[in-house]
Amino acid sequence: MIIDPVTLIVALITVATPVLLAAIGELVVEKSGVLNLGVEGMMIMGAVCGFITAHQTGSVALAFAAGMAGAMALSLVFAVLTQVLMANQVASGLALTLFGLGLAALLGEGYSGLPVPAVTRPFPEGMQAIPVLGPILFSHSVLVYVAIALVGAVWFVLARTRTGLVIRAVGENHDAAHALGYKVVRIRFATILFGGACAGLGGAFLSVVRVQNWFDGMTAGAGWIALALVVFASWKAGRVLLGAWLFGGIAALQLRLQAAEVGVPVALLDASPYLVTIIVLVIISSDRRRAALNAPAALGRAFHAAS
Repeated sequence: MIIDPVTLIVALITVATPVLLAAIGELVVEKSGVLNLGVEGMMIMGAVCGFITAHQTGSVALAFAAGMAGAMALSLVFAVLTQVLMANQVASGLALTLFGLGLAALLGEGYSGLPVPAVTRPFPEGMQAIPVLGPILFSHSVLVYVAIALVGAVWFVLARTRTGLVIRAVGENHDAAHALGYKVVRIRFATILFGGACAGLGGAFLSVVRVQNWFDGMTAGAGWIALALVVFASWKAGRVLLGAWLFGGIAALQLRLQAAEVGVPVALLDASPYLVTIIVLVIISSDRRRAALNAPAALGRAFHAAS
């Protein structure tokens, strides 16, 4: 069995894009001090709203906008519950996921298998035909490049701008930020809506571009993977990109192994991306725990050396 590395890289970038979009949005939300566990529900709402709009209007741009709007509506509910009514964030996020899954199933009834317009690619076919680099760099839909650019934009805003400083200040100490005159609730509303828009865009990409179909439960845990990626990345935008590509590579590889009918149970191959995610999180947690345990000893050695 020979797996073409070029097609595998192209596939991993496509597979990773929905998770990358959702994760980068959730990173901003968590930087503001909010944990939204409703990413899965927002993604599937984006998927169904995007697919229905693409089928009804024939416009991919409107489909992406509808996916963002549908997920933002759910994120607004979460924002009201947690920031105005002071409901528990974990319970509200879980409720949002369950509500989103149920509502998406209701809205998408009867749309499975219906056609949607093809998504154009921004680069000409001549560039796509370049050996090796052409398919990897120039054969994707425009939203793939938007997702990568969004990673850079989020990094720049959080690390290099006053807006990012305010968001981080609200997340690290909201009482101090409020004392300085920052509108904590308003800032968190904005980040929650941004996270919802990113999750919805990822869901719309999944149904309109990657799968080009709608079926109930199509996100298949992508929202939970996005949440895990934020932890895996230690809340750093660049690492989110690497983590998403790692997940996408494993997912793309297991699909090719299934097609090649290797002697491995299909259920195990399907579970492999999630198993790898769990293993990586366990390793990261162990490293952090070891560092935390070694910190007092290192501090003592530094104190004795200084004295």
